[in-house]
Amino acid sequence: MQLQAKKISITIKKDDRVIIEDFSYVLRANDKTVIIGEEGNGKSTILKLLYSESLIKDYASFSGEIVRDGKFGYLPQFLSKEDSEKSVVEFLEDTDYYSNYNYVNDLNLDYDLIISDRLLSTLSGGEKIKIQLLKLLCEYPDALFLDEPSNDLDIDTLSFLESFIINSSIPIIFISHDEQLIEHSANTIIHVEQLIRKTKSKITISRLCYKEYLDSRNLSFLHQTQIAKKERSEYKKKRERLLQLFEKARNNGGWRNSDGTPSSDGHAKRSMQAIKAKEKRMERESEEFTEIPDREDEIITRFDSNISIPKQKIILDYAIDSLSVDDKILAHNIKLKVVGNQHICIIGSNGIGKSTLLKEIWKLLAKRTDIKVGYMPQNYEDVLDFSQTPTEFLESQYDKEEQTRARMFLGNMKFTADEMLHKISELSGGQKAKLIFLNMVLKKCDVLILDEPTRNFSPLSSPVVCKALMNLGGTIISISHDRRYLNDVADIVYVLSPTGLTLL
Repeated sequence: MQLQAKKISITIKKDDRVIIEDFSYVLRANDKTVIIGEEGNGKSTILKLLYSESLIKDYASFSGEIVRDGKFGYLPQFLSKEDSEKSVVEFLEDTDYYSNYNYVNDLNLDYDLIISDRLLSTLSGGEKIKIQLLKLLCEYPDALFLDEPSNDLDIDTLSFLESFIINSSIPIIFISHDEQLIEHSANTIIHVEQLIRKTKSKITISRLCYKEYLDSRNLSFLHQTQIAKKERSEYKKKRERLLQLFEKARNNGGWRNSDGTPSSDGHAKRSMQAIKAKEKRMERESEEFTEIPDREDEIITRFDSNISIPKQKIILDYAIDSLSVDDKILAHNIKLKVVGNQHICIIGSNGIGKSTLLKEIWKLLAKRTDIKVGYMPQNYEDVLDFSQTPTEFLESQYDKEEQTRARMFLGNMKFTADEMLHKISELSGGQKAKLIFLNMVLKKCDVLILDEPTRNFSPLSSPVVCKALMNLGGTIISISHDRRYLNDVADIVYVLSPTGLTLL
């Protein structure tokens, strides 16, 4: 098996923007490489190109050389329309899962699902990931390319994925937004950054685990910044002293020529010439100053600090005998009461009906006039018109004054002017999530219904989003398998099972 990228640069055709520049990488036998970076920085594009240039040819061009030798498996971020319309049994046709039943068990897959006629489009997000992983693993690849495999997986399957990556005998390159998964399983980091308003690409490759990389990066950044600032401070002092000497020489009326007559250009002139020569030497030295390190800033987002709901206010008092999808009963006897500013999270196995339950709660609360409800569904197209641009979406929501504020917030969310004019369908999953999140912030929603809110935010953005949600004075009813989110944001956690909701 061999994979080597040599001096790769990638350009997005639509706006002729270089997103990757001079990238070289060799995949080693024991590599568990994670690609990290902010949303829209080109992580998926790098992964696709390393697997096959055919995956990016419609929207990007590249220069450089890629050497491949071996059988590679690729898990896309989104199912193709063609595969979505297949039944599970059709999708797994010719897949030898009988000889690999350990994967079926590890992925916690129901055998009835594997041989069912259910369309993949009707499965939960986690079920789709599991079915695709099963197909890939049964093909015995020499290396795996996984684009956000942790999205929508339940906690048990996340644990399997983590163990699988750690113990895999083949190299794996993956993208993930799950910090714990990255911390526990990755031994190589490819960090993609877009600097100076996304006009300059920077890629850092580190053969360290994630935490060590972040610590080393922060320490290096601090040390280099201190050296650079000290050099510039000392240069400024020397230059100010030199200017003082120059002015003193220029105004010195005491200089005299050799015959004793006063002179304005004798010794004074030579002295000023010497000072100017020294100034030029200093300027040349300043060109060798330590560079002030540049790194991508965090996104900026927060909810209005005035949002508050009285603790005794009843937000939801919900009870149904059964929860079902397509006449299939998933759970019985569901009861959920939410009051005040509680932050509630619902967990449970994939396919148990969490998203279905959340959508029903959304429909119920959306009718209320005494609260402002925001909804982030699993399928973003439920609340976004993908044919619009982010600017058009915001223009349809707000008046002119608010539109100006909205564009400023888009900038805080690291959208470039060009990206604000791209179709929403062309944005990354993380950028779409940012747009939904921003809309909830601008509308000052005090009740949030969130289906996996952090799943498409990078491990660099996710802590910022979690902090904003943690500080919200309103109510949150959510689904998440993000362990950071569960620890930091959720006050109360329920488990959904066939017998209903129970407190964790």
